Amino acid sequence: MDPHEVFAALADPTRLEVLTRLARGGPSTATELSSSMPISRQAITKHLAALGAAGLVERHPSGREVRYSFDPGPLGDLVRWAEDVGDVRDRRLERLSRSVDG
Repeated sequence: MDPHEVFAALADPTRLEVLTRLARGGPSTATELSSSMPISRQAITKHLAALGAAGLVERHPSGREVRYSFDPGPLGDLVRWAEDVGDVRDRRLERLSRSVDG
């Protein structure tokens, strides 16, 4: 998991809204998503492709229809990455505190 790719995908408000709708409402087609949003199906498809590249959305083709579903895996990876970064920062601050106090 590349945290930069996940952050970039989540940084766009429209992609975040699409992902939220998939997470709350379950699998949907681009047409279904665009019917409840103020953008075209083609724009939704581009946002879904970006979310898919980040691993946040899975495609499920069925005949001529493609349903998209939310994949929470990269968010869990992102949380673990943030915890690791926080742990490194905490250790550095602790060493700094000991050197200042000591």
